[in-house]
Amino acid sequence: MPERGLLVSAPGKVILHGEHAVVHGKAALAVALGLRTFLRLRHGGGGRLCVRLPGVGVRREWDVAELRVLRDRIAADFDESKSPSVEQLDVLKEFAGIAADASAPDSLAILAFLYMCLAISAKYGDVPSVDIVVWSELPTGAGLGSSAAYAVCLAAALLHACRAISCPLKDGEATARWTEEEMTLINSWAFQGERVIHGNPSGVDNAVGTWGGALRYQSGKITSLKRVPTLRILLTNTKVPRSTKVLVAGVKEKILKFPAIMNPVLDSIDAISQECQSVLEAMPTNPSPEYYPVLEELFDINQHHLNVIGVGHPSLDRLCRVTASHGLHSKLTGAGGGGCGITLLPPDATPLAVEAAKRDLCACGFECWETDIGAPGVTLHSSSSLNAEVLHALAES
Repeated sequence: MPERGLLVSAPGKVILHGEHAVVHGKAALAVALGLRTFLRLRHGGGGRLCVRLPGVGVRREWDVAELRVLRDRIAADFDESKSPSVEQLDVLKEFAGIAADASAPDSLAILAFLYMCLAISAKYGDVPSVDIVVWSELPTGAGLGSSAAYAVCLAAALLHACRAISCPLKDGEATARWTEEEMTLINSWAFQGERVIHGNPSGVDNAVGTWGGALRYQSGKITSLKRVPTLRILLTNTKVPRSTKVLVAGVKEKILKFPAIMNPVLDSIDAISQECQSVLEAMPTNPSPEYYPVLEELFDINQHHLNVIGVGHPSLDRLCRVTASHGLHSKLTGAGGGGCGITLLPPDATPLAVEAAKRDLCACGFECWETDIGAPGVTLHSSSSLNAEVLHALAES
C-alpha cells in the first residue's frame, strides 16, 4: 500500500460538558464525533506537490524544487515543540499569494498545509512529490474541530510520505491505527497546524482527532478517558453565528459582577463533568440501560446552567423544546450563543421518534446529522472500508 498512497481519516469533536467553565480552571469532557475528515494521498506527482480541498473550492500546486528553496530559506526554527514564527508565516503568505491579514478558512488551510509540509520535510526527509485531496463531513466554523481533523489528517499523511511513521495497514485489512508513539508524533505536528490556523489553541481538538474516544481537559492538562462507550446522538447546527470571544468575555463579566452566585454554578458544571466521566467509564463493562436517564438528566441540568451563565440563545431553547416534545434531551455544545446542540439518542429511542425530531429540527431551518460520539481517532483505511460518497469526493476532479 505505501507505494500506491494512503487513505486517512480523523474525527471532529464536541464538548460533552464543561464548556466555558473550562476557561476558569474546571474540567471539560471532549468526545470524538462520528463525522470525519478524509484525506487521500497519491505518490508520484511528477515533481509537483498538489493539494485539493473540494469542499472549499481550493486547488493549488507547486514545483517541489521551488518549495525546497523556500523551505531552506525559513528552516532555521522548524520544530514541533515551537510555535510557527510570524516571520515564517509572512514568507509563506507572500509565496502563496495570501493577504497578510487573511482569515478565510481556505487561506488558513493552504497556509497550514504549506507550513506543515515544509516543517515536516525539513526534519524527516525531502519535500514529497504527491497529490493530496482532503474532504470533510464536518461543517467549518461550527466549533466541531474541523480544522483540527484537517491538521491531524495532514500530519499523518505528510509524516508517512517523509517515512517518519509506518504504514500499519496490511493487505486484506479494512482499517488500521498507528502505535502510541507514532500517534504522539502525529498529534504534535497537528498541533502546529492548529497553531497556524488559530494562533493559540488549547490542543484539545487535535488530541481528540488523534486519539478519539473521550478526553478530559483541565488547566492545560489533557487526559484520555479509559474505555468509553459509543453513544448515538443527533447533532444540530442552528446556523446562528456567534463570537466565542464575545461569549467568553460575557461570562467573565458576570463572574466578576456576581462572584457569590456564579462561582457555585461553575462548581456545579465541574461536578457534572466528573459525574459524566464516572458514568462513561462504567458503561463499557456494565452496559445497563439505567445509565441513559442519568446522562439525560446531566444534559438537562447543564443546559440550564449554561443559560444561567449567559451563553444560551433562543435558537438553542427552541432546539431543546423540539427534541423534548419527542422525549429526547439536548444541550448546547461549544461556545453557545447559537452554534450547535447535541441530543442524546438512548437505545430505546424509536426510529420513528428520531425521524420526527429530525424533521421538526430541519423545519426550524437547522441542519441535522444522526451520528455518534466516542468514535476512533486518526485511522488508515482501505478503499473498500469507505462509503461511495467519500470515495467520490476524494476521486480525481
